[in-house]
Amino acid sequence: MKVLHINRNYITSPLHQVMMRNLVDIGVDGTVFAPTDDTSLSEIVPDKNVVVSECFNRIDRFFFRIKQSKIFNAVVSSCNVKEFDLIHAYTLFTDGNCAMKLSERYGVPYIVAVRNTDVNTFFEKMPHLRRLGVEIMLKASAVCFLAQTYHDFVIGRYVPERFREAVMEKSVVIPNGVDDFWLDGPEMQHSVPEKGKKLRLLYAGRIDRNKNILTTVKAMDILNQRGYDAQLTVVGRVFDKGVFRKLSRAERVIILPQCNKEKLSDIYLENDIFVMPSFTESFGLVYVEALSRGLPVVYSAGQGFDGQFKEGEVGRHADSGSPSSVADAITAVLSDYSRISSEAPEKARRFSWRDISKRYARLYIDATERKTVHDSGDMGRHVETE
Repeated sequence: MKVLHINRNYITSPLHQVMMRNLVDIGVDGTVFAPTDDTSLSEIVPDKNVVVSECFNRIDRFFFRIKQSKIFNAVVSSCNVKEFDLIHAYTLFTDGNCAMKLSERYGVPYIVAVRNTDVNTFFEKMPHLRRLGVEIMLKASAVCFLAQTYHDFVIGRYVPERFREAVMEKSVVIPNGVDDFWLDGPEMQHSVPEKGKKLRLLYAGRIDRNKNILTTVKAMDILNQRGYDAQLTVVGRVFDKGVFRKLSRAERVIILPQCNKEKLSDIYLENDIFVMPSFTESFGLVYVEALSRGLPVVYSAGQGFDGQFKEGEVGRHADSGSPSSVADAITAVLSDYSRISSEAPEKARRFSWRDISKRYARLYIDATERKTVHDSGDMGRHVETE
């Protein structure tokens, strides 16, 4: 099995590099094509099977068709597409449209993932591209969602009723995996935070508006009014200086720089509850990292992590626009803290890349065994044959 991975985000996150290593370990050969507008942003370790192409510029991001044409031409000039058994597109619009065009030209089937940017930017803010998004899903051999919440939302809101069954039949929910470092960690024991004593809240990740850290600060103030002695530690790289300045002026907030996973592991162990009520979130692997170190989590209602577990099993969801909702979620976690904390590391194990990669490998095989026939002029005339 030889797979061409088209992944716009590959060079800026270690997430998919770990996935690729696990796929190789189970015998899935692959090449990654990573289109970008700035190779200097790359955080990946050089690899002969990764093609990084600075094939468009920042202005092109405002002109979807122009950007897509440049990505398509770069793939064709860099890779022998016909030698691959399958194309895996990691986003619906940026990567998926290219995969669909390549499939039409070379006859190679493709699968496509639907992520946060697809839902909250393309579908929501670019209505002129919605029909294209549906077409990409219909022509794919499989459609992957990171969470059931996104699956239900996208199909229910953006897929016309006459196409829903066809999309649902080929849809799967496969979450992201986490580095084995987090699943093979030390044993830990967190004491139950008591009212009136220090309550150590934690956030780790990008310091920007979307992560909604300032709402957690307001929630912390509410908790302190209720008799808790809450403080918030924020760990991460600054992407929004305005948010950073407000955090710097806030009381009971400790800001630490981005750090390696070993140091971050120690920080998780030093705190009580992980809180990240992001406005939008494809998945949020930091929730899993926190669970692996025994921290209950507070997460956004209706976003990627919501629905991965039954409500209350590993934490609570909260309305990202409501500090009182976040405060209530934290209070609810505290009422069942001992059980959640003790069970959290084992719950995190369901996100092993070793297991998730095997699911993808099975999906690849199924996709290549299945032939899909379409009429590009009418999405309503969608027929699948075995």
